[in-house]
Amino acid sequence: MREDQLAHQARLLKFSALENENIRLRALLENSFKLGEQVLVAELLSVNMAPYEHIVVVNKGTRFGVHPQQPVLDANGVVGQVFRALPMTSEIMLITDPNHAIPVQVNRNGLLAIAVGSGQTNRLILPFLPSNADIRSGDLLITSGLGGTFPQGYPVAVVDEFTPQPNQAFTSITATPKALLDRNRELMIVWSKSTPVQLVSKPTENKLDATKHENK
Repeated sequence: MREDQLAHQARLLKFSALENENIRLRALLENSFKLGEQVLVAELLSVNMAPYEHIVVVNKGTRFGVHPQQPVLDANGVVGQVFRALPMTSEIMLITDPNHAIPVQVNRNGLLAIAVGSGQTNRLILPFLPSNADIRSGDLLITSGLGGTFPQGYPVAVVDEFTPQPNQAFTSITATPKALLDRNRELMIVWSKSTPVQLVSKPTENKLDATKHENK
């Protein structure tokens, strides 16, 4: 009876995990319809969270039409972008990577800024904002669309509390990412409306034969 009880408990734990996975996938599906753009759901394979490198690997690559610089999202906001695409996997650089920068704007008033990775999974840095900039704690930062990588309007982060420094030219401002960067198991790779998915397929023998025949 004890062995049966342990087996049933193990099954219940697995069912609970599957239920949570279905909830996450449902949230991704609902948000993909809201985006109005073509998306591909990819599953996380590995994580590299070294102090100066925030890279994750997913199970979709060039065979699925994935290419570098594609935006990557979760159900809450921007996760990062495709850094390297291999045939069956892709490396995603998170927005918190110190080498990553994303053009953003304050949703409240349209103020433009750059959000740079801090090396911490819960923080972005907004450098070079003047002390008199119209930005407040709690402001939502969204993608500005500048630079061409991230389409306009995706949630990125929320401005943290900060103390204005009127005696200095620039003020120190940080923001907390909207995406759950340390909890994701599934991510959305996004195509813009102008660049549809193009699956890579190997040429068939018939096509090769036809080419040889034309050459003859």
